[in-house]
This record gives sequence, structure tokens and C-alpha cells, in this order.
Amino acid sequence: MKQLSRRAFLLRSAAVGGGLLLEVVLPDRGAAETGQAAAGQSPEVTAWILVHPDDTITIRVARVEMGQGSFTGLPMLVAEELACDWSKVRAEYASTSEHLRRGRIFHTMATGGSRSIRDSQEYLRQAGAAARMMLTEAAALHWGVPLSECVAENSVISHPPSQRQLSFGAVAADAARLPIPADPPLKEPAAWKRLGQSADRFDIPDKVTGKTAYAIDTRLPGMVYAAIAQCPVFGGRLKSAQADNIADMRGFIKVLPLEDAVVVVAKESWWNAHQALRALPVEWDFGDNATVSSASIMDFLREGLDLESAPVSRHQGDVDQAFASAAKTVEAEYYAPYLEHATMEPQNCTVLYTDARVDVWAPAQNSEATVAVTAETAEVPVERIEVHKVDLGGGFGRRGLYIEFVRQAVMIAKTMPGTPVQLIWSREEDIQHGRYRPVALIRMRAGLDAAGEPSAWFVRQAEQSIFSTVRPGLVRDGVDLVGVRTFADAPYAFPNVHMEYAMRNTHVPPGPWRAVAHTHNPFFRECFIDELAHAAGQDPYRFRRKLLAGAPKDLAILDAVAEAADWDTAPPQGVHRGIAVQDAYGSYTAAVIEVSVNDAGALHIDRVLVGIDCGYVANPDSVRAQLEGSVVYGLTAALYGEITIKDGRVEQSNFHDYQMMRIAEMPKVETILAPSGGFWGGAGEPGMSPLAPALCNAIFAATGKRIRSLPLKHHDVRWA
Repeated sequence: MKQLSRRAFLLRSAAVGGGLLLEVVLPDRGAAETGQAAAGQSPEVTAWILVHPDDTITIRVARVEMGQGSFTGLPMLVAEELACDWSKVRAEYASTSEHLRRGRIFHTMATGGSRSIRDSQEYLRQAGAAARMMLTEAAALHWGVPLSECVAENSVISHPPSQRQLSFGAVAADAARLPIPADPPLKEPAAWKRLGQSADRFDIPDKVTGKTAYAIDTRLPGMVYAAIAQCPVFGGRLKSAQADNIADMRGFIKVLPLEDAVVVVAKESWWNAHQALRALPVEWDFGDNATVSSASIMDFLREGLDLESAPVSRHQGDVDQAFASAAKTVEAEYYAPYLEHATMEPQNCTVLYTDARVDVWAPAQNSEATVAVTAETAEVPVERIEVHKVDLGGGFGRRGLYIEFVRQAVMIAKTMPGTPVQLIWSREEDIQHGRYRPVALIRMRAGLDAAGEPSAWFVRQAEQSIFSTVRPGLVRDGVDLVGVRTFADAPYAFPNVHMEYAMRNTHVPPGPWRAVAHTHNPFFRECFIDELAHAAGQDPYRFRRKLLAGAPKDLAILDAVAEAADWDTAPPQGVHRGIAVQDAYGSYTAAVIEVSVNDAGALHIDRVLVGIDCGYVANPDSVRAQLEGSVVYGLTAALYGEITIKDGRVEQSNFHDYQMMRIAEMPKVETILAPSGGFWGGAGEPGMSPLAPALCNAIFAATGKRIRSLPLKHHDVRWA
């Protein structure tokens, strides 16, 4: 078995800004240990599958569950090919230490980018198929009959000629001794019995009854609690913190100064630590960023728009000539602010550091990265680290690349060997020290010919780059390849296109926010396409249809949602519609939103229809839930979402000024699943993409007011 040294592991990890990006090395089948059961344990048929004597089956899950349903969807992939009795299937998290010890046997433990199903589906189905073949072969050997005469179905192997049967549990120990088949054949989709059928999720019952233990619920004997205050101005440093006047406060243990933060550790409860921290006199060195404001950032963005030239992200045809001959020109600027993730479970981490090992409980989207951060911070070999995987109380990208809360907790625990330490960020700390969706200002211009058909399209984006610091390989010739998605890969058939990207990085730390560039860029693009349709005197749906003639997947989901909305039939009096389409994360989405205007002229969002073509669907119920959740999250951002900067720091601090949608504001939501087959797309993020533009286009249809900046709370639009 190939061993991975601590140095090699860390060298394959890029520690940047408190987060890690891991180069995942897929294991050779021959390098992985075969699944021989230890005394008293059930046989491991493949690394993913344990078959117990009572015929229950445990399927290991390498990704994390953060509300997206992967803890059920991933086992469904295995179970389909395993041909097992689904009612006897259970799921458990795969061990990170075992994953590393066995040469990354579970491929990857990162969860993000809507990749859990689409990136895992092939090797998980192969794991199930291989296990089915091994179980069937074990039964054939037991009976002394040809393998071709045996059939596995519903956790039973049958030999029809002799009418004999054996359960999976009866042959599992023998099957575990057999070699794992290489590249086992997979079922055709037409033969699927479990995939594509809704299944009750494994995680829901415990969440409903309150049994689920998140990282923040970790309790260990003798545990102490840590509260943290980080420099309010990004990039600032701690100057001093005087502990004398809090030494007598309840539970107080100590003050721990860090480079850019201060920590108070206390006994009994986190509240004791938090109260002592609030009373602690702290002096900061704010550095050179203390005068930065939202206004100065806007000026910086506008300078990017006004540059003589900028790096080119896409070019085709002759834009200058097309504009010179255009019958009509449309130009507009659009803006989107910083956004915070606002996960319901704030950042936290529990660490027990001893001479023998380091144990970590953290709500991280990548447990391998958690191991790497811990190893680097604690200066211990990866073999001495155990990361205990738990469900996340929300992720949305916040806990993927950036897990500085793990590093902080390890630093604290290292000063207190043998004592479990739980670090929790307050809600204020969480909102004011996030990794924000980048701010963006964009200018677009398009030309229409005499027939109202688009002839030219110019785009210049001025925005902050996420990946210029954490993954430079995604920045080429000055263009953030993720930041220009939606434009550089736009499916609309413009004959002449020129697009530019002006990188404008500020001191505010950016990060992936649910759907990343596929949240604000679709707002810009799809609202501008609506502007062109209006200028051309054409229906916005029909206008898009013509431009999407060469993009059949985009066109099909657009048609599906328009049909579900009965677009060609006039809505009731006072009801107005907006439409948008966007592909994202390997899937194709579209939305129609209906708003109504009451007698007092106030608007109400009545109905949201959102559709997705993600190729194949593992668990339809989970996909619908993801679309519905996207509506809550996406409309919240469009209506209220905004992080503003004053004196170098974030102004918002809690849900009173970083508002969430309330139940009474929620519209009726209808989901349209239109899987066309042939590919596997994502489901957790794509549904976000068309929501803001569809809403703003509906508002224009209702009021004639064109919304070109978010959030909507700043516009002269009254809500019922």
C-alpha cells in the first residue's frame, strides 16, 4: 500500500488565506486494501459497502451533507448497481483518516460546485456493480454452479435452475475475499429501478426531531470554550489586549492574542467566554484600509469600466463595424454588491490536541483540507489526525476554500494539550468576517439591425476576482475564468461579440457564494437581454428563442418553463411575468416569476416557476427541494442582500440588518424537472441563476421600471 508522507500531503495542498485547495490523487484499485473484516466487524465487500449478517447494508459517504441531500443521493447510486433491498440500506460517513491511509480510496472528500452526484456517479455505480458481481460469484462458488446462471436482485442471489437462494448477508464474508472486478459494466438508464425515483432522505428524520448533532453541538468531557474577535478592518492587526479587568469574570481561563485577533477561553459555556471578550479592552492597528468605503470601492470599479482597454475574455466577428451600421444601440450599466453566506450554524470548530493525536470536529466542506490545515498548524503528521465528519448547518461555499476557523481552533488547542477546546464565532463575527460574493459593476452595449435582430454585443466587467489569490491557474491573461462565466460562454447567437474583464481587487476578502458567478452575472445578462427585446419590440420569451436556436438544451428548458407558466396565454389582470434562462454547473435552468400590483400600486411576488435539466436525476425529491431552497436564498439576496463597507469594515452585523425573507413573503413555488438524459449535471446551485433576473424582468413588465442594481430594497418599488 502506498503511504503518503505528511510533507507530500501538505505540498499537494495549497494553503491560501486560511483555506486549502487539494490536488486529489485518485488511487489505483490495486493500491487499495481489500476489505477484509476485522474480528467482530461486518465484511467490507468494497471500500464503499459493508454487508452485515442480518442483510442490512451500510454505504459509506465521502462527501458531506449540508442540506442538499447527498447523504441519500450518493447511496442511491451505489444501491442501484448493487441491486439491494433499499429498505435495508443505511449510510455513514467515510473516515477521512482511512481515506488517506488507503491511498485516497474514496477519491475525494470535497463537497462544492454542485459536484457530489455529477462527479461521483460513475465510480460509485462501479462500486455497486463490482460488489454485486462479487456477491453473485461467492454464491455461485458456494453452490458450485456457473456464475452466468445466478441472478442478484433485492439483496438476494438466486439460481433459477435449482430454485436456490442466498441473501447478501450469507455470502458477504466469502465475497469480501474475492478480487474486485475492474471496470464492471453498468446498467443502462432504462433498466434503473431506484435512480430517478424519489426516496425518503436519511438525514431528515433526525433533523426534524432535533437529534442531528452538528459540529457546534460537540460536547466532550472537560471541554472549554473560546470566543474570538478579529480585527474589524480586513488586513489589520492586534496591538494589545489587557486581561486584568476580566480575570474575575465567571469561568474565565485566559486571553490568547493572535496576529489579527484575540481569543478568550472560559469554562462552563461559550457565553462566559463571549461575555468576557466583550468586556476585554482591545486596541487594533487598522492599517492602510481604514478609510475604504463602499463609495471608494464603487469609484475603483468605475475606473475599471473607464479604462482604455482591458483583458479580453471573448471576441468574435467585427464589433466596431457592426455598431457603426446598427439601426439602434442599447447601453446600460449594472451593479451587484458583496453578499455574505449567513449559514445558520456560525463558524466553529472543536479540537482535542494531545501528544498522541489531534481530533477535530468541524463543519468543513472538505475534510481533507481540514486534515491539511490541522497538520500544518499543529505541526503533526497527518497520520495522527482524526477528523470527525458531521452534517453542516449550511455551507453555500463558505466552508470550502476557507476554513480559517479550523486553523484558529487548532492554534488555541495547541496551547492547552489534553483539554478539548470549542471555538465558536458569534453571529456578528461571522457576518463581519466572511468571504463575500464579489462586488461587480458591468457595462453592456448592443446593436440591433433594422429588423430588430441583435448584431453586436460589447461587455466590460469590472469586478473582484476570487481565484487570483487562491487558485491562480483559473486566471489567464488577466481574466478570472470563473468570473466571466455566463458571458464568455453565453449561448446566445450574436454574430459579433467583444467582452472584457477588468480585475478590481479590494481589501475585502471574496469567496465562492452559492453559484458563484452564476448569481450576479445572470442578473446582468438576462436583464439586458430583456432590454434588447423591449427595444426591438419583441416578446422577451420569443426573442430569446431565436437567439438560442443553436443551443438546444438551453432552449428546451426555456420552453418547458414557459409552457408550465402558460406564457402564451395572457395572465390575469394585474399580474405580470418575467423570464430568464441560464446554464450552470453542468445543468440548464430557467425561471418565470409572476408579480401582481394591487390597487395601491404595491407589488407582490405571487408565483415562481423554476425548472432544471440536469440530465439524469438520482433523487427527484432532493432536486425539487434544492430548487425550492434556491428560491428562498435567491429571492432573499435579490430583495435584501447587501454587505456594505465603512471605515474599512463591514457595517452589517446580524439578521436585523442583514435581512432574510420571512415566511409571509414567500411566493408559491412550482418546480419543473425536465431531465433529458445523456449527462449528469448539478442541482444545488443552478436553480439560483435565473431568479434575480426573472424577478426584475417581471417588475419591469409590471411597472416599467428597469432595475439595474441590487438589492431591490434600494429602489422605488413598494411591496404589498
